[in-house]
Amino acid sequence: MKRGKNYKAAASKIDKEKRYDLKEAVPLLKQMTTAKFDETVELSANLGVDPRHADQQVRGTVVLPHGTGRKVRVLVLARGEKEKEATEAGADMVGADEYIPKLREGWLDVDAIIATPDLMGEVGKLGKILGPKGLMPNPKSGTVTFEVAKAVKDVKAGKIEYRVDKGANIHVPVGKMSFDENKLLENISVLLAELLRAKPSSSKGKYLKSLSLSPTMGPSIRLDAQQIVSDMK
Repeated sequence: MKRGKNYKAAASKIDKEKRYDLKEAVPLLKQMTTAKFDETVELSANLGVDPRHADQQVRGTVVLPHGTGRKVRVLVLARGEKEKEATEAGADMVGADEYIPKLREGWLDVDAIIATPDLMGEVGKLGKILGPKGLMPNPKSGTVTFEVAKAVKDVKAGKIEYRVDKGANIHVPVGKMSFDENKLLENISVLLAELLRAKPSSSKGKYLKSLSLSPTMGPSIRLDAQQIVSDMK
């Protein structure tokens, strides 16, 4: 893949043989701006689990203390009193009879969907449409609930979902390049603590096999996973 001049200039600042501590990596990351927009910062992890086994699935949610820096458009599928509750909590779109048919037709102009449990008989039929886009409401992620106000506020505040893929990898946004170093460090630390907490009891050997940090358009910085885990204990 051919890389541009800005990418190569950013990559030249990284020692490819080194595994960086977080306090070294974040200041270095801040020098990696290669795009004209506010790039997303992503943490990637390779875990010592086998996702083919149900007891080694790593999945959950975490609220980042400083959010992701992204404006999230939230749709709440609800009827009656819960519609009013969702609207007052700051949901961008609320309703069922209007939005379920739109979703069925392929409309997906939304970043997160919350649904009340009584509607899952209808919403469940949208799995083939919503699932591949990561939009399917799920009790484990707190997006199937009668507590719609709390769910809306959590998502708006920076609640993100993480889920291991078939290759045992996790990719999670942890902020924007415009965030100051302390905000990025705090977001990353909270996420890593959550990943460690979510370690399956059946996972043996090294759990955090590798970690890296990267901006949307820039090179990745490989992190010293074992040192970071040691520092967090």
